[in-house]
Amino acid sequence: MNTKANYQILTLGGEEYAVVPLGEYEALRNSVDEDRADIAAAHCILEDPSEELVPFELAERIAAGEHPVRAWRNYRGLTASGLATKSGVAQSYLSDIENGKKPGSVKALKRIATSLNIALDDLI
Repeated sequence: MNTKANYQILTLGGEEYAVVPLGEYEALRNSVDEDRADIAAAHCILEDPSEELVPFELAERIAAGEHPVRAWRNYRGLTASGLATKSGVAQSYLSDIENGKKPGSVKALKRIATSLNIALDDLI
């Protein structure tokens, strides 16, 4: 039977210390280092005024299956007609893309993305 022993040390001053295996300590330390790197990266993004953050509600709608074109169009406050005019994509074609009837050509999706002021990757 393999049991894990936890060791606790109590100093004369009443402080408690824990003794853990070196492997566990190193894993914990590496995890903290990774968290620090993630936090630093997040701060860089948050401090960049040119980087638009995606609201949770928008990401949630897309994750739930709503077509990204429709979700972004609604988020930007555009009607289908307004986006069609702005992007130069026929309204019927835009409707087919939003409803999943057609995948949309790269050229059309690029024009839509540009009109929504987002990257093409946000639609694919």
